[in-house]
Amino acid sequence: MTIGSSAARPAQSVRHLPAAFRDWFRARGWELRSHQLAILQKVQQRRSTLLIAPTGSGKTLAGFLPSLVDLAARKRDGRSLHTLYISPLKALAADIERNLLVPIRELGLPVRVETRTGYASGAQGASACTSTRHPAHNT
Repeated sequence: MTIGSSAARPAQSVRHLPAAFRDWFRARGWELRSHQLAILQKVQQRRSTLLIAPTGSGKTLAGFLPSLVDLAARKRDGRSLHTLYISPLKALAADIERNLLVPIRELGLPVRVETRTGYASGAQGASACTSTRHPAHNT
């Protein structure tokens, strides 16, 4: 499923989110955007999606919201990788990490984010697959 740029309109409400996420959105004065809801629903249905949306429309949150919701709801063993994001640029990876850490911190989620670059040692890269259940970035 492809979700186009017209999907940047706000959704009806945040009622589709778990309570902690709903409260977080409301505290910020935000509404769940239709493309964010669509991505969340498609991922929960285990369907692939492609999001095309303009700058500033909440693509980063749309992309990571399903992972954050899943990590908040499930008890995982803590030794497996949950989400892998591959960035073409180090600066973009840093931006994504900074924006991802905000909801993690504000929601009090027990999630660790790790960033690896092409300059990471083999041991660092291998540890991403064996020592963390959390989102990891790679550039």
